Amino acid sequence: MLLHTIQRGWWVLALYGVISILFGIGAVVWPLSTALALAWAFGVMALAEGVTSLVALFDKSTPISKGWLVLYALASIAFGLVAVIFPGAVAGVVLLFLAAWLVVGGIYRIVFAIRVREQIEGEWWIGLSGLLSIILGVLFFAYPAAGLASVTVWIGAFVLIYGVFQVMAALRIRKLGSALPAR
Repeated sequence: MLLHTIQRGWWVLALYGVISILFGIGAVVWPLSTALALAWAFGVMALAEGVTSLVALFDKSTPISKGWLVLYALASIAFGLVAVIFPGAVAGVVLLFLAAWLVVGGIYRIVFAIRVREQIEGEWWIGLSGLLSIILGVLFFAYPAAGLASVTVWIGAFVLIYGVFQVMAALRIRKLGSALPAR
């Protein structure tokens, strides 16, 4: 029965929840260190993926062309090495892409609000959201360390809440399991 299977694994949800809570606390308390650790962890994962892809080159039953596999393996290894050796640079570049996206998106929203002002009411809210997006993007460009810290704190806060929900769900599933008849 599915319910029995889910109930037996309640502790996995609880473990994910606790790990999320710990990560969330770390991100809120040490945001820059957490951002660097995340960039480094992505680098390690990319390296592992690149090495695995290189090994797959020698498998005759690999369903993808060898050319694409080599390209993917080399790109993964290159990104992985950069992220492991220079995690701050990787985190900073990601933040700069976010900043650029915010500025472009803000300009788009303002232009959109101006173009639809005759068709919709309250278009100024769209324009205002665009202006705020531009301001945030410019602030990220001007103060990248503060931007990286603030983004990491927000991610940490959401992950912390997610972890609490996971633990609550695990405890509910555990309690539900005790009410089930034995198999």
